[in-house]
Amino acid sequence: MSIITLTTDFGHRSGFTGVLKGVIYGIAPNVTVVDIGHGIAAQDVHEGALTLWRACKFFPKDTIHIYIVDPGVGTARRALAANLGSHFFVGPDNGLLTPIIEDAERADQPLKFVHLDNPKYWLPKVSRTFHGRDIFSPVAAHLSNGIPLAELGSFIHDPVRIKMVRPEKTSTGWIAHVTLIDNFGNLATDFPAEALQGRTDILFRIRGTEIHGVVDSYGFRALGDLVAVEDSEDYIELAEVNGSAARRLNAKVGDVVEVIFSE
Repeated sequence: MSIITLTTDFGHRSGFTGVLKGVIYGIAPNVTVVDIGHGIAAQDVHEGALTLWRACKFFPKDTIHIYIVDPGVGTARRALAANLGSHFFVGPDNGLLTPIIEDAERADQPLKFVHLDNPKYWLPKVSRTFHGRDIFSPVAAHLSNGIPLAELGSFIHDPVRIKMVRPEKTSTGWIAHVTLIDNFGNLATDFPAEALQGRTDILFRIRGTEIHGVVDSYGFRALGDLVAVEDSEDYIELAEVNGSAARRLNAKVGDVVEVIFSE
């Protein structure tokens, strides 16, 4: 195991992510640490779940993913390590792994979960508010050094899960949802492009605004136009050409997107 990724809601002003890396390199100096992202909305487990789910599939076998969006830090919530398919995950047991667990179950892949209750692999002093530094980073580093999952704690079979919104079919099309808002203000949705089945007579309605059809990319419409495109992961995305759809529509994660097929 030679890659450890980091997904957090820490941002970049505090230096917290640098501390995580210092702990990791102090235990496993030969690993490669990769930032998936640190801009998750504060305490937003759902956004963290979707961000890690969309990214982790592009990493090689045996990658270890640390995820820290942890509003329950210091409470009775469990610390968790998991082997899902060919990857490993370390973080709080708060449901953030739900879509990755569901994918592994659908693919009939192996799933193992460990409650991290063996302090041998933590830092000597553990704070109540920074388990990312004191538990998750050292555990991931030891895991990368070859420590078996079974030595890190006790096996469990009831990881916390959260309810994930899914597109719903209607008499006129679908109800979808905004799942992520990127740095450009583009609105990623949970609506797979394949569900359009090649149709072009489509209307997307969000917050009282309508967008007609799907274009190949942003440059196929004029500056300031609202467009629907198929994003790089084969889902429908709503955007403003050279602008921010999120700002223009005052949109947020979880907003409903109506997908209406013309008769």
